[in-house]
Amino acid sequence: MTNNQQRKNRFLILLIFGMTIIPFTIAWILGGKGTFIEGMTNKGQLIVPVVTTERSDLAGLDSFSADNIAELKGHWLLLNVVPYDDCNNSCLDAIHKTKQLRLMMNKDLTRTRRAVIFLKDVKPEIADQWLQDDKVLLKVKPSEALTKKIAEIRSGAIPDGMLLLMDPLGNLMMQYEPGFDPYKVKSDLMHLLRISQIG
Repeated sequence: MTNNQQRKNRFLILLIFGMTIIPFTIAWILGGKGTFIEGMTNKGQLIVPVVTTERSDLAGLDSFSADNIAELKGHWLLLNVVPYDDCNNSCLDAIHKTKQLRLMMNKDLTRTRRAVIFLKDVKPEIADQWLQDDKVLLKVKPSEALTKKIAEIRSGAIPDGMLLLMDPLGNLMMQYEPGFDPYKVKSDLMHLLRISQIG
């Protein structure tokens, strides 16, 4: 057997060995580092499993929102949650951040919508006073079933200023704590929009 033939045989053996070992090595690395990778990918917290909703779970709080509630269908929704009958500074700050965030979406702005979801009974005129600088923001009231689902996501403690992300099919899929960074939410949302075939 010539030296050339021996070299070819060695190369072939190494190639086969590499093709066998490399996929297992990658799988082992990814398997052990799942949490790290997830932390790097998502800035918010994934809701696992996703919480399904019906479009009938959201109703307009005022006449403007009722007339335009169909705007929510088929879009990615940024839902500011107001858990009490008061919208404090944390609440107002979160709503302002989603307004800025949507403007940062550039060409993808049309694929998103914003709404404030009031978990307690709030009079429309009071909500208008809180949100007077945001004339086109939809104000919605959830059904009892959806209110219960949101409480379950948070284990009962729903903080002022939290944010929920709903996909175009009506699934609540991500949540963000009060004080969230709109740039990080944008990063998650842009990633979802890139891979999404809907909305």
